[in-house]
Amino acid sequence: MESAQVRPANRLWLHLLLFVLTAGTTSFTFDHAFLGTALPWDERLTGALAFSAALLAILGSHEMGHYVLARVHGVDASLPYFIPVPYLGVGTLGAVIRIRGRIPDKNALVDIGAAGPLAGLAVALPIIAWGLAHSTVVDSPPVPSPFPGDESLWSLGKDLLLWVQVKLGHLPPPSEPPFTGHMQWVFSDGLLMKGLQWLVLGPLPEGKDVMVHPVVIAGWFGLLVTLLNLIPVGQFDGGHLAFALWGRHARWVGKAMALVLLFLTLFYTVTWGVWLLVATKLVGFGHPEVTQPAEPLGLGRKLVCAVCFLALAGCAMPVPIRMVIW
Repeated sequence: MESAQVRPANRLWLHLLLFVLTAGTTSFTFDHAFLGTALPWDERLTGALAFSAALLAILGSHEMGHYVLARVHGVDASLPYFIPVPYLGVGTLGAVIRIRGRIPDKNALVDIGAAGPLAGLAVALPIIAWGLAHSTVVDSPPVPSPFPGDESLWSLGKDLLLWVQVKLGHLPPPSEPPFTGHMQWVFSDGLLMKGLQWLVLGPLPEGKDVMVHPVVIAGWFGLLVTLLNLIPVGQFDGGHLAFALWGRHARWVGKAMALVLLFLTLFYTVTWGVWLLVATKLVGFGHPEVTQPAEPLGLGRKLVCAVCFLALAGCAMPVPIRMVIW
């Protein structure tokens, strides 16, 4: 006598609770990290809620893209779990779904893997365009080149060596540049963001920059999430696409990508080292086989993969965010 497997029920109360908590943590963290106390309370509240709503719409669309296409292909999947994290980053580590069933073939793998990033982009791009249209062009000091980055392993190593030499008395203490009291966050722009800015605002004159609406920052983080997910390693979304295209050879694509992350860590910012560890140690380079490996990958799905990897290039930025003192 056999017992039928019962699919675990979605605990709607848990998904809703995490969503509400994440709305709170993203609003609170954005207000404290990016708005400060100089603005009136009503402007801070409006900006924080606008940021949170835009960010959750992008993250939710990404995960629902995975969920809907998984169900279309008969693959058991959970609803999105949002991850609230107050005071860290922008108040969330994003959202995830659980794929509880085996993926039948490579075409389904592409559909499920690509649906998240493409759905997220479909929401993020118009949000960014609307936000740019409601942003202000302001005077801006020149921003130093990010290569080699001040927070790169190369620069930090040089600073450590200098500190040791000073402590040993081999060198005099370096003179510190005067602190003017001006600090600002600088968000790097990938090709997609630059293209949208040019379309909405036109070319900016020298010495000008954009004081962006809060939803633009939410859209920017949406592009960053797309970038991280489309890295072709293991079981990231990009890893699914790479495995569908190249099978077991996708492992070598992932290792090549790990070398790129190592280069970015050495010469741009050590924060890429965190993602390098996640990719190589937590996710790994392997990928489970689909249940029908003989089913060929269709031309349409290959084109979808090409679009996704173009999106990866469009979102790419060597130093996503940094603090500049001037």
